[in-house]
Amino acid sequence: MITVGVYGRIGSGKTEVTRIFAENGAAVISADQIGKDVVENDPYVLETLVKAFGIGILDSDGKLNRRATGRIAFSSPENRARLDSIVHPPLLRELRAQIDGYRKSGDFSIVVVDAALILNWGLESELDVLVCVTAQRQTVIDRLVKGGLSNDEINERLDAQIATDIQAASADFVIENDGSLDELRRNAKRVFEQIRTRENTV
Repeated sequence: MITVGVYGRIGSGKTEVTRIFAENGAAVISADQIGKDVVENDPYVLETLVKAFGIGILDSDGKLNRRATGRIAFSSPENRARLDSIVHPPLLRELRAQIDGYRKSGDFSIVVVDAALILNWGLESELDVLVCVTAQRQTVIDRLVKGGLSNDEINERLDAQIATDIQAASADFVIENDGSLDELRRNAKRVFEQIRTRENTV
């Protein structure tokens, strides 16, 4: 089984690349989805977040308001570190458990981990192939504005992430995503086919 880490800065299009890989037969593990599940299903995590950041991070039905939490977390390095220290340990335990589950089942020859923070977490040594998805900063900003984020929110998130050139330098493959969706699909499929040729060498 080949494990593939797909990462990139917010708005780069990494999740779209992951979706294309899935269409071509890969299993997908989404770190973002695991993070949501951890907060929703582990009362201790949600309680700890409320203690750290206040009741204002909850919506009217008592569930985590991700945008409000993001605003607070990205407002300072200290807040972000506090959020990460609460959510990331259980998230990583579940992520590794899912990888192990796929490895034991043998149902898929390629398993993709969709996670923006692969390098931050030091997961690169645990994955066979790294794919970095990049886009120019203005392209990213334009996409995220359409998604409803303010310029301040976008810049806070971008400034908190590892620079694109550093991310790309760690990758086995770099997919540039400044063009059309058709271009992205072609490039992603080409990379996926190259990864597939490694099946018998990993």
